[in-house]
Amino acid sequence: MPNAPRNDPMALLRQAVACHQRGEAAAAERLYRQALQRDPKLADAHNLLGVLARQRGDPATALRHTAAALALRPGEPVFLASHGAALAEAGHLAEAVRLLRQAVALRPEDAVSLRNLGQALCALGDAPAALAPLRQAVALQPLGAEARLALAHALREAGDTAGAAEAATSALAHGDAALAAQARFLLAALGHGAAPDRAPADYVRDLFDQFAPRFDAELTGRLAYRTPEALAALLHQAGVPGGLRVLDLGCGTGLSGLALAPFAARLEGLDLSPRMLAEAARRNLYAALHQAELVEWLPGRPAGFDLIAAADVLNYLGDLAPALAAMHGALAPGGWLGFSIEAGTSAPYALGEAMRYRHQPEHVGGLARAAGFIEAARREVVLRTEKGAPVAGVLFALTRP
Repeated sequence: MPNAPRNDPMALLRQAVACHQRGEAAAAERLYRQALQRDPKLADAHNLLGVLARQRGDPATALRHTAAALALRPGEPVFLASHGAALAEAGHLAEAVRLLRQAVALRPEDAVSLRNLGQALCALGDAPAALAPLRQAVALQPLGAEARLALAHALREAGDTAGAAEAATSALAHGDAALAAQARFLLAALGHGAAPDRAPADYVRDLFDQFAPRFDAELTGRLAYRTPEALAALLHQAGVPGGLRVLDLGCGTGLSGLALAPFAARLEGLDLSPRMLAEAARRNLYAALHQAELVEWLPGRPAGFDLIAAADVLNYLGDLAPALAAMHGALAPGGWLGFSIEAGTSAPYALGEAMRYRHQPEHVGGLARAAGFIEAARREVVLRTEKGAPVAGVLFALTRP
């Protein structure tokens, strides 16, 4: 494509869009910004910069640009939809719902905005209200799997397990490999098919990417989440000293890092979700943060840590033997391991409708011994509440001899 005239903002915009469509994000961003330098009121350039920012996982920048586009052209359905989607990803769910409803009222055929609206309503805890826009999105995109899978999750949240299974089966038939794996996982949680040995990595990453902006307030407030503090107290009771090389597995936004900091001379964090890691970095607690899957990452750090802690992490794994072996190898001799599980009665584990694994504590204790650990302490706790009910768990403190 020939170079756009330097002083023609619309030509720069067209060239930027072409780069964007080819996946040339850096070139597209540069051209969008050049177009805005020539015409600061070019709303489309602001909006598309917001789209780029969302695609690279930068919700703050996305919000700034989509808000600027909407301010320049209030009531424009494309900009209402774009800013609504950015608000939802940033965790501002009530405002996102308001704008997305305006967008779909003006463009009722906008299947993506209908799906975004349904997912935002579901995240707000209003799954019944999410069903209508999600069903409309499915009707508008009969061959699409994303809306079908979102509908399946909303139906599960609304208590319609039969409908959820039907929608997930439909998503399985229409989706790519990643979406199919997530649909199979949901079906297993609903009792249709055998549970895999772990949750799909894409599911866990997407779940916590979406949860990151509201994670702290949601867990410590509405869900009364206190697992990191309880695990730290058990480690203190077991005699874990300070001044250690500590790894916070599944560190999330760093809530667990706050509880682990007293043990640490050096604290590192590991998580699958880049948005969770971005939140954790803002706490200035961690010497290093790593985005990886724990069973794949730990073998590259033999004897690299003195304490490994996993608060509310192993409930996304079914078979804990590989994780325990990997954690044993990453601990120095004399090192410590602390973790929580959701307590179940079925050995070795069961996948619940909440799409987390529950483990039978005695079976976990046996796996720990087989991996080479000695149990130093164990405690039954309430990990959090869910739909008003307590979630029973068990905390373990283990040593590597």
